[in-house]
Amino acid sequence: MPKVAVLDMAGKEVSQLELSEAVFGIEPNQAVMHDMVKNYLANQRQGTQSALTRAEVSGGGKKPWRQKGTGHARQGSTRAPQWTHGGVVFAPKPREYRYSLNKKVRRLAMKSAFSSKVADNDMIVLDGIQMSEYKTKTIAAMLKAVGSEKKALLVLSENDKKVIASAANIPGVKTAMVNTLNVYDVLNADKFIVVKDAVAQIEEVYA
Repeated sequence: MPKVAVLDMAGKEVSQLELSEAVFGIEPNQAVMHDMVKNYLANQRQGTQSALTRAEVSGGGKKPWRQKGTGHARQGSTRAPQWTHGGVVFAPKPREYRYSLNKKVRRLAMKSAFSSKVADNDMIVLDGIQMSEYKTKTIAAMLKAVGSEKKALLVLSENDKKVIASAANIPGVKTAMVNTLNVYDVLNADKFIVVKDAVAQIEEVYA
């Protein structure tokens, strides 16, 4: 079973935690994680881009000049794509980019992402986060103490508004609950920081 140190907010080790082999100790499946990241990014697309085709732009009802004898190339409309203010060839139209992957693939991708963070020593377990007031400086000091000064994903066991609001102002830091975790955020973070109670919830969901 993989083991990680449990740290307090000052970065000191307070205990050791054994992680579930089935969730945090599997061989990461790179192909499945790649599929899941592609799926996540595709689902974020709005798909609202739109442009007008030659049939939709205004004007251009009359043939600009006669077919023969002018020395110009033949033209049928001033709204053909080669004209200024003409329509767009194969113009993009609003569409839906969303697609879904089956449940087994999603679960394997999540477990692979967790396991890769443990294998790379990029998972940090916190004993807890206690905050009496909204204070960005407190979260920033905690992140520095545990060795996370770049992009970090902070996973909470409950909806703690003080922690979420205090972390929101720190560039590169994102907070999440266990039920809102996704593969992209886990892999995109340099440090995967999880509150001890949230580890138990993750193991309950994914074991």
